[in-house]
Amino acid sequence: MTDVYLVDDHAMMRDGLRAVLQAGGHRIVGETGDPTLALAELQRLVPALLLLDLHLGERSGLELLTELQRRRLPTRTIVLTMSAQPRHVAEAMRLGAAGYVLKGSSSAELMGAIDTVLQGRRHLSPEVADLAVQGLTARDESSAVDALSVRERQIAELVVRGRSSTEIGALLHLSSKTVDSYRSRLMGKLAVADVPALVRLAIRAGLIDAAEP
Repeated sequence: MTDVYLVDDHAMMRDGLRAVLQAGGHRIVGETGDPTLALAELQRLVPALLLLDLHLGERSGLELLTELQRRRLPTRTIVLTMSAQPRHVAEAMRLGAAGYVLKGSSSAELMGAIDTVLQGRRHLSPEVADLAVQGLTARDESSAVDALSVRERQIAELVVRGRSSTEIGALLHLSSKTVDSYRSRLMGKLAVADVPALVRLAIRAGLIDAAEP
């Protein structure tokens, strides 16, 4: 029986995953949609496997992957997400994810991915492998975005969505002064002078979709 931790901000999704995993002989030792709480519990529980969504409300699963990599926890991670963006696949694998499965995949594929990852190997479906190659070989402005740290990218996404430094600080548990420092640094890295220019670059580089609010 394998200990598994779930991080997804949709309770119904966690309910479905729990049922599938328990039927497959695995044990759910914890779950949450909050990456800060997840990090604390993962350090305490040290489960064999983490199933991680990338989109956690205003937060990002990439932030949690970064912290897990920094702390060198032995927990193996499979990203389970709707995101089929090449940059997300490439970044998740760079940050130590052992597998990447798209939501909408069959239960059989997920269970196969879990078996593969628990054997110490990586799992990428052919579709996801193609996305990873695209993300790793992409050039142009997306390269500048890729040079941002996970925290800088997270703040950039919130800035282009119109969040103030105070709002961002409250969401990420940072002071507004710290947010301003991150904002100034990331705009310098991207060579943009103002927020409208940052928004245009973010859309061109795929950091956000033009249709997003």
